[in-house]
Formats: sequence, structure tokens, C-alpha cells
Amino acid sequence: MSRVGKKPIQIPEGVKVEISGRKVNVTGPLGSLSWDLIEGIDLKQEDNILYVENKGAEEDKKLQAFFGLSRALISNMVNGVATGFEKDLEIHGIGYRATQVNQDIELQLGYSHTIKFSPPEGITIQVVDPTKIKIKGIDKQQVGQVAANIRELRTPEPYKGKGIRYKDEYVRRKAGKAAK
Repeated sequence: MSRVGKKPIQIPEGVKVEISGRKVNVTGPLGSLSWDLIEGIDLKQEDNILYVENKGAEEDKKLQAFFGLSRALISNMVNGVATGFEKDLEIHGIGYRATQVNQDIELQLGYSHTIKFSPPEGITIQVVDPTKIKIKGIDKQQVGQVAANIRELRTPEPYKGKGIRYKDEYVRRKAGKAAK
């Protein structure tokens, strides 16, 4: 049995959870998200607490895995519409920078051209500094995917450490050629 799945989900003030059949709708001050429950997993609401229930998890190993996953996804939905999620990226390298153009960003990453990146619906990208980017949204998976897509434009290389990396990410450096 999953230890994650057993934990109750506290619903903060201003967040409304609606359960209709297999569909879960979570609405809060930042927006709304919905998700379809997996067959065999149920959701029960008492006052301001949600409980994820697993029917027949002892027999089915796949259902045991989905038990904890379902609880984590619903918890992320509740936290996302209440407070939101954000990821910070840092740009390292001489001449590497980002500029804000309306909702899009333009990146100069050592290529012969600038790269224009447009965020998907529900995601906001903010250039805090020419070398710092902040990605915000209510869907945790989508925020992480957008951050990974931007990082992929120029991943940190191991010799000089140039590229786009997550805040506080450690890039393992290599020695390079030894000079004679």
C-alpha cells in the first residue's frame, strides 16, 4: 500500500473541489484544472479534506502504483490553483542573454540567430534579469515541461559550463586538454 496515497489532502481557503463521476474539477483564485480518475481509484471529500481511496490495491500491482500517483496529481492541482508553481532558469556564458518581447522571450545563445520562444496557454514567462528567467503557472507538469524545453535550447556543456540551467543546478565540469 502506498504511503503517499494514504495521506489526506488539505483544501486551502478559496479552493473548490467538485467530484462528478470519474472527473475531478479544482477551481481556485488562479484558475481551474480538471483530471479524470483512474478506474479503481475513488476520491472522497469530508469538510476541507480529500481522501484518495483504493479499491482492490492488494491484488493489482498497477493499481497500487496509480494510488500514490493519483494522490500526488490531485494534491498538485489543489496547490497549483491556490498558490501556483514556478521554476527559475539561469543563463551562463558570455553574450548569452534573454529579452522580454510581450509574452514571448528572445534568447541569444551563441548561435548566428536569436531564438524566439512562445509559452503555451496558461504559462507566463518573465525575464527578471538578462540572465535569469522565471516560469510560472498553475499546472506543475506543464511548468516543468516548459522549463525543460527552454533548457534544451542550449544545455550546459561540461567544459566551460555555458548554457541554460536550473537555479542551483550543479554542472559537473571536465578538465579538458592538458597544456604542455
